[in-house]
Amino acid sequence: MLGSVHDADDALQETLVRAWRGAAGLRDPGAARSWLYTIATNVSLTELERRKRRVLPHDFGPAAEAQTPPGQPVVESTWIEPYPDEAMGLPAGRAAPEATYEQREAVELAFVAAAQHLAGNQRAVLMLREVLGFSAQETADMLDTSVPSVNSALQRARAAVQERVPERTQQATLRDLGDRRLRGLIDRYIDAWERCDIHAFAGLLAEDATFAMPPLATWYTPRDTIVTWAGHSAMSGAWRWRAAVTRANGQPALAFYAWDGAEGAYLPFALNVLSLADGGLVSDVTAFIVRSTQNPDAGDYRNFPSQPIDERQLAVTFNRFGVPDRLN
Repeated sequence: MLGSVHDADDALQETLVRAWRGAAGLRDPGAARSWLYTIATNVSLTELERRKRRVLPHDFGPAAEAQTPPGQPVVESTWIEPYPDEAMGLPAGRAAPEATYEQREAVELAFVAAAQHLAGNQRAVLMLREVLGFSAQETADMLDTSVPSVNSALQRARAAVQERVPERTQQATLRDLGDRRLRGLIDRYIDAWERCDIHAFAGLLAEDATFAMPPLATWYTPRDTIVTWAGHSAMSGAWRWRAAVTRANGQPALAFYAWDGAEGAYLPFALNVLSLADGGLVSDVTAFIVRSTQNPDAGDYRNFPSQPIDERQLAVTFNRFGVPDRLN
């Protein structure tokens, strides 16, 4: 619902505090699940009321031209954060037989980004009904509303989400691709970046691929534009890269490190979450950069690897994923 692991941690803490204080009033142990989710949903709705929605660069503005360099990071806007599903033990499958979405589908970047466009009550109904599998009556009771209101909110939420997510989920695409082909694709992707082989990189991208780099609002599409930008920037040979494999949002992800001569090591730069298209090509890359955004000079972000590490972003996008803090 919140699109942020950091905000979710705060909401979970508040939920557990409220549950502890109110536990004596829980008379029916069989109602514990719905009781806890009621508290968590209300805490999340309160959080949503006090801040603007989180977005990805695709929702912030139009794509940039190939020759347009990244501008100054947009620090006043709040970006969606990657979700460490493996580290948190998120299981495959559905939370209940009545659920429409698998739990991993419900944290995919496209789904989370689409959900941010919903009003708070629609977002809550979508999660409770379609992800967690509560009935319309249970959801109405949890939100202190009527069944017709729940059904109406769910209908609007479904329509809004379906407009913004691909026809096939990443989970379906990954199952069709299989572990062996996926590993081969990831190995070739890493190899292309570490050698700054722009032609090999181009061959791994879908024609309508996108490449975004929050907190930069600048993003690129389609493939030819991405390749032109990369050849003049990230893959020009000006920087040296290494990568470690992980998972985020139920999708393959790569922790990228940039060479730091002063440290004599590769230091964290960005967590790249990959979305894949049918046929085993990369359709979308969202690179969550962990370098500082304190420098007011927009020109310095053309050489973003020279900026110091942002410790908060490092905690959100590297430390939670079990990847090293440096590579030699």
